[in-house]
Amino acid sequence: MDKMNESFLAQRALAVPGRMQQISTRIAFFIAGFGIAAWAPLIPYAKDRLGLDEGVLGLLLLCLGAGSIITMPIAGALAARFGCRLMIGAATLLICASLPFLAIAASVPALVIVLLIFGAAIGAVDVVVNIQAVIVEKASGKAMMSGFHGLWSVGGFVGAGGVSGLLWMGVSPLVAVVCVVVVIIGLLLTFGKYLLPYGTEDKDGPLFVLPKGIVLFIGFLCFIVFLAEGSMLDWSAIFLTSLRGVDFSQAGLGYSLFSVTMMIGRLSGDRIVQKFGGKKILIFGGICAASGIAIAVFIPTWIASLIGFGLVGLGSSNIVPVLYSVLGRQKAMPANLAVSAVTTLGYSGILVGPALIGAIAHTTSLSFAFLVVAAMLLVVAASSRVVAES
Repeated sequence: MDKMNESFLAQRALAVPGRMQQISTRIAFFIAGFGIAAWAPLIPYAKDRLGLDEGVLGLLLLCLGAGSIITMPIAGALAARFGCRLMIGAATLLICASLPFLAIAASVPALVIVLLIFGAAIGAVDVVVNIQAVIVEKASGKAMMSGFHGLWSVGGFVGAGGVSGLLWMGVSPLVAVVCVVVVIIGLLLTFGKYLLPYGTEDKDGPLFVLPKGIVLFIGFLCFIVFLAEGSMLDWSAIFLTSLRGVDFSQAGLGYSLFSVTMMIGRLSGDRIVQKFGGKKILIFGGICAASGIAIAVFIPTWIASLIGFGLVGLGSSNIVPVLYSVLGRQKAMPANLAVSAVTTLGYSGILVGPALIGAIAHTTSLSFAFLVVAAMLLVVAASSRVVAES
């Protein structure tokens, strides 16, 4: 009888996700994008407050990525043991606790510590929301991953735009981030109860497993796509100003267009994936993104470059969501550990990519470095059959 009760309770704890779990997943993605984007407008204030030069600031910004890399590999196992709800809730509260200190940190050591904590919380949320997304999508029986990731993009857009708007109106950085914290806590209190109380069926699995087989291959493909995203973030403005004669005040247009087309692609991606399938999305996405870079490089006008960067965003928008959907179907590793491994590998592309592009550009040219990224994106397109058959 006791065993029957335990079995009943176990099944109840692993109840099939429904509509509210789908909504809570979207909100969790929004919070993740909203939280990290709120930091971006604060960077110039931190630079000025601490009197930093660009070199020191660049090293400081790596602390955020370092914090994320620390938690990403183990977040999947922690989600299995404590559940998505507890992990997302705890990490989100840590984000809320860190943000005000990012706005007021008065010394370099203090900022380093806070950035490491903030990055660790962001890394944990990014992994666990994707674990919940894999579970929810699999239970729904239809493509939902692009929409989930689209809400991350919306959160980023609203976070950066909202904080920038508040700062423009003369609000202090501290008050601006307090507003962000209030919004995040309000969303968490409203929708957090619908997050999954579990993270996998295997609660006693290992803390970390090295990726293997198809999981390692998917991680490699995510690394390429995130590397392309990092190249747009860190090098599109340099490309426009140094090679296309764009004024410094308009240098951000390239990444802005990239971000908007990526957001549009993801928000409409579920219907497209449902209609055409993941294989065609990988083929089209890889070719479209590579073509965008080629247009920016080979047509020597700033308008062509902007169009090209927009195509990179559109093409790459649904590749990572499709790859995460594959993680939910593969049998090589438990889904929670696979998501942790792939997220870590993919995120390293954002960290390592810009430096790699800089090294190639220093040795050859920035145009050639961009073409290397385009060639790597064609590898993603060529890999569609391998991924689709997994």
